[in-house]
Amino acid sequence: MHIKSNDTVEVKTGDDKGQRGKVLSIDRRIGRLVVEGVNRVYKHVRRSQKNPQGGRLSKEMPLQISNVLLLCSRCGKGVRTGSRIAKDGSKERFCKKCGNALGMISPPKEK
Repeated sequence: MHIKSNDTVEVKTGDDKGQRGKVLSIDRRIGRLVVEGVNRVYKHVRRSQKNPQGGRLSKEMPLQISNVLLLCSRCGKGVRTGSRIAKDGSKERFCKKCGNALGMISPPKEK
């Protein structure tokens, strides 16, 4: 998986198609992530000491990782990504459309 926390992604399917947001958290075990401002639902809350007002709380729910694309800073679109070895020996993500580097995956290996 080439998506990390704090990446900017674009939703490619569902009700929120086309929306962009920052990745808040990822659960790699079940293949889901939470994106800021996307897939919002209302949770109805009863009045309590913690919530004296009660009412409806709006919160983000997890999306399937396969339903989002990483946003390329040069293309300005959601793109497919690949990994390659950089000249300094580190592994990095790159945009498959324009070849732009999108961040390091792992540091260079020591010999």
